[in-house]
Order: sequence, then C-alpha cells, then structure tokens
Amino acid sequence: MHSSAALQLVHESPHRDPAAAEVAAAAFLRALGISLDSDSLADTPARMARGYAELFTPPPFDLTTFPNDEGYDELVISRNLPLRSVCEHHMLSFVGIAHIGYLPGERIIGLSKLARVAEHFACRPQRQERLTKQIADWLAEQLAHRGVGVVIEAEHSCTTLRGVHAAGSATITSALLGVLREDPRSRQEFFALTGTNA
Repeated sequence: MHSSAALQLVHESPHRDPAAAEVAAAAFLRALGISLDSDSLADTPARMARGYAELFTPPPFDLTTFPNDEGYDELVISRNLPLRSVCEHHMLSFVGIAHIGYLPGERIIGLSKLARVAEHFACRPQRQERLTKQIADWLAEQLAHRGVGVVIEAEHSCTTLRGVHAAGSATITSALLGVLREDPRSRQEFFALTGTNA
C-alpha cells in the first residue's frame, strides 16, 4: 500500500464585498451609456458581480503525491486541459488549453491535480506568460522532479473582440525546467508528445 502526501493549495482570500461590486458594476454600465431600466438588464450588475467573483475563486484542493516505487522515469503528460482566465489589462477572458508534463523523481502526482493546479493559478487577473511560469514553478517546488514542462495555447478576447479583431488567433507560451530545458532531446520529446512542436 502506497503512502501519500498531500499539500493543500488555497487561494489568497482578500476581503470581498459583493454588494459594493454590484453597485460598482451598475455605475460602470451606466457610465458607458447602458440603461438598466429594462427587465432584462435590471439584474445584470448582480450577475456581473457574481460572475467575476466566480472567475476569481478557484476551489481549494489537496495536491496528492505518491512514492515513485516503480522508479518510472519517462515523461508524464496531461494534454488538452481546459483553461480559462481573465486578462489583467482589459478584464476580458482568454480561453484555451494547457499541456502539463514532468519527469518524475522520487514522487509522482495524482493526474487530476495537474488540471487543478492550472485552474488555481488561472482564477485571477492574469497574463498568459506569468500563468505559464507560475504553474511550472509551483509544480517544480512541490515535486522532487527531474523536469517540468508547461505549454498554454489560448485565444484572447482582448485581441479577437477589440483592437485588431484578430479572430482565430492563438497565443502560445511555454515554461521548461530541469532536464526539459537543458537537454535538447528531452525538450523535443516533450513538445512532440504535447503536439506543439514546430
């Protein structure tokens, strides 16, 4: 029977004031010339406040790891993990997928937890570059790993819905640590297995 180690990952909890957020949302919409007098818009400020609160509140979870008793030493990769966040520059969403992998050392991680880590760091105003690095750095801190890799592919509505209106464009960022950064063959294998090699 394997023993397990769990580390709880919880979001910082700044003071929240839902009523103030609703008032601010109403003021914001009115300042843009949007009337809230119709039945369909009367509750929109409250819905906005609840919606953004949900976007910025990741569920807590335990990062469970297990001894690597079998000595598995090849890549472990979770591909196409759904990801959504909010661009901190425009407060508009960006949506895409994450590919997360690692070369195990002494411990292995529960596979569902890779998606949970990505969700945790995405649930706040973000930049994609920072998000990619935060996921990789945090996993590297928690695992006695030989290498960690993260690739995020996302479409940013601040680019597709405004500005240049570049519909269908995607932004790809990567963060590689340990062997996956230092060894060209390991790096190429990671990109090939995630389907992101050039």
